[in-house]
Amino acid sequence: MKKTLKRLRTWDSRSQSQPIDRNLKQAFSELYRVKDKLVLSDSVVEKAAYIYRKALEKKMVRGRSISAMIGSALYAACREVETPRTLKEIAEIMNIKKGDLAACYRKLVHELDLKIPVADSVQNVARIASKIGISEKTKRYSIEILRKAEENKISAGKNPMSLAATALYISCLKMGENHTQRDLAEAANVTEVTIRNRYKGLLELLN
Repeated sequence: MKKTLKRLRTWDSRSQSQPIDRNLKQAFSELYRVKDKLVLSDSVVEKAAYIYRKALEKKMVRGRSISAMIGSALYAACREVETPRTLKEIAEIMNIKKGDLAACYRKLVHELDLKIPVADSVQNVARIASKIGISEKTKRYSIEILRKAEENKISAGKNPMSLAATALYISCLKMGENHTQRDLAEAANVTEVTIRNRYKGLLELLN
């Protein structure tokens, strides 16, 4: 912990002497503030700081909210090290709109070519499937859909649970299993509207 804070403070002190990095001071202050509230490890905080600096170097922060950008870097860091924190949790703690956070996150993933694991969605497939008795074959197909979505970066910023539910719904249709959007929505604790919204994007990917 001490090493992490020392490293961040070193970057922070540099930000006061280098004009291009001045907003690091505000960004790292935000990290200090939310670290304990979200119960984050040192590795997550360091990763978030690294991602943010990369975004700053590529001039991605210009014209955008610093809070939204550091929040999206934090969410990306959580996903990379498989620390379960949602966009909603981070948005509420940082007092920013979830939509703004999601938009910045998608930008980070695309521009920095971040490799975000699909573990969250894959694990959720198993949870949802077990609740309503979906077959292994259908689960495997839904995981293939999720991996394609990740490769094409259309899963960035999306709720992993809603993606898992939608992939399972498509798989059920493909494999002839009789489970409705309502069944999947209730099992995943998301709305049918959310599944319909995700359905079009995933279906276009498969076609």
